[in-house]
Amino acid sequence: MLKIGTLALKNRLIMAPMAGITNPPFRLIAKRLGAGLVVTEMVSAVGLSRGHEKTFRYLESDPEEKPLSVQIFGADPRIMAMAAETAIQKGADMVDINMGCPARKVIKNGSGGALLRNPTAVHRMVTAVRKSCTVPLTVKIRAGWSAGEANFLEIAGIIADCGADAVTVHPRFVKQGFSGAADWRIIREVKEKLAIPVIGNGDVFKPELALQMREVTGCDGVMIGRGALGNPWIFRQILDLEKGLEVRPPELSERKEIILAHFAHLSQIIGEERASKLMRGQLLWYTKGLPHSARFRGAFTGIRDIRTMMATLDRYFQTLMEHQENVRR
Repeated sequence: MLKIGTLALKNRLIMAPMAGITNPPFRLIAKRLGAGLVVTEMVSAVGLSRGHEKTFRYLESDPEEKPLSVQIFGADPRIMAMAAETAIQKGADMVDINMGCPARKVIKNGSGGALLRNPTAVHRMVTAVRKSCTVPLTVKIRAGWSAGEANFLEIAGIIADCGADAVTVHPRFVKQGFSGAADWRIIREVKEKLAIPVIGNGDVFKPELALQMREVTGCDGVMIGRGALGNPWIFRQILDLEKGLEVRPPELSERKEIILAHFAHLSQIIGEERASKLMRGQLLWYTKGLPHSARFRGAFTGIRDIRTMMATLDRYFQTLMEHQENVRR
């Protein structure tokens, strides 16, 4: 169990916020497969303050997702404080401030990873949001802006001093984006400095790596992002490893069931046409590593109508299951 402020999570595994990915259907799947906490896509504080309908949709959730963390981003402490209040009114059990996003459109406005270059702004931001936030407050950071500005210990200390309940550390620099390897030693240094929980994030692509991260860094929780793309079973597999059980890959039937459930739920909330476009990318991840998956993905990307898409998917899995049954005989 992991306790963050007043919130007790059932385990130490957290689904990372990812733009265009961690919508309600994906979060529900991650939760059902073992994630102790799921987080929304980044939500613009400015968008909420201006009443943008599209921004408010990011706050929509399902009761089964709870506990749910809402990640907000922005540069103005006052607007961020108001955004936290709005998120809580819409059902957030936790609020997370993004101070690590490397996307150009985010940092050009002084948000996300840009905040790490200004410790004073970090102090003002966390202080303001903490005053308005009646639920646990967390902050996600990177190692700094660049190797020459590796101020993660200073930033983490400010965040803790301003009353945040936990810090998530992605040990890459903002300028790195997602290139290079995550330096887990940075997570360990932050953990050694802070009294509040520290959550490690970065390069957990296999279940055994989650256990290694905790052993190497001493972190209190593990946040998984890209490692769960097409493989939400990673949460269940990590929990099995913690119990001393063998890691089991999902059966083909379960994999297909999850894909169909994902598409069906996505269709309900955004319509079949938009859902089919989003699911093309998801299917590339869901089928990665399966027999003849490259051929399937090649054929699938050219399909435009939903019926043909589903029929192609069904035929592909039927072929895989028949082959698997023949091998077992």
